[in-house]
Amino acid sequence: MRRSILAVTAAIFLSACEKKIDFDLDEQEPKLVVEGVIEAGQVPVFILSNSLDYFSEISPEILAGSFVRGADIRVSNGVTTHKLKEYSVPSPAGELYYYSVDSADLATAFAGEEGKSYQVTIESAGKTYNSSTTIPFLTKTIDSLWWKPSPNNPDTSLVIMMARVTDPPGFGNYIRFFNSTNGGPFNPGFNSVFDDQVVDGTTYDIEVEKGVDRNEEIDFETYSFFTRGDSVVMKFTNIDKVTFDFWRTMEYNYSSIGSPFSSPTKVLGNISNGALGYFGGYAVQYTTLVIPK
Repeated sequence: MRRSILAVTAAIFLSACEKKIDFDLDEQEPKLVVEGVIEAGQVPVFILSNSLDYFSEISPEILAGSFVRGADIRVSNGVTTHKLKEYSVPSPAGELYYYSVDSADLATAFAGEEGKSYQVTIESAGKTYNSSTTIPFLTKTIDSLWWKPSPNNPDTSLVIMMARVTDPPGFGNYIRFFNSTNGGPFNPGFNSVFDDQVVDGTTYDIEVEKGVDRNEEIDFETYSFFTRGDSVVMKFTNIDKVTFDFWRTMEYNYSSIGSPFSSPTKVLGNISNGALGYFGGYAVQYTTLVIPK
């Protein structure tokens, strides 16, 4: 009886302490969102869009309508400057737009090269934005790939992929990885960027997660495994610190969404004038592994 009285008293006390809090969130003007990439051996590619409010309705049609068109984008390698051209790709939700090399003006076009820096100037809606990036030399590399049965799923067809990686002496070697399975798209790992603070100057073995498409629901029981019979192409990239910081904070932000115990995370971009996003350079190594059935 005493326990029941104490429980009722506690419930009354706690309910009396409740306070209703209403948040009146101001609407924000859309900001330019930039995703710019230049890889060694590849031409630059940029996707521009407008940001949406936190509580905005989101649909494929709204996302397709957020693309920014008619921008003036000029990329320089320090010697030559090339104006990018706008292209479109059809999709079920509507046209998708991106900017890349103008095929009608190849005299000033160029591809990325290891060890070189690149600058971009974007003019859109009366504002000017700038950024720069570097493609580092490909010094941190994968020596080999292999597979082995998943230790927690010995009686299934699930396997894990392993990589042996060599990190050169000296801190500051940053990487990001992607993989493609059975000819599919290259998807990054759920945690795809790493520094060398622990592994500096060593050769080490590490498990490699299967890449994930964040537009689809992720099954956290099996998402990292490959399957017997898979043909996997590993895309292993060396990146600069700015690109590392962008994806490190972006992926932390992804993982903390919806958690009441997480801390707010500011995504560290490198676009000026208040724009969101990044311009990043990648040195790339491809390695293939065929997993027998």
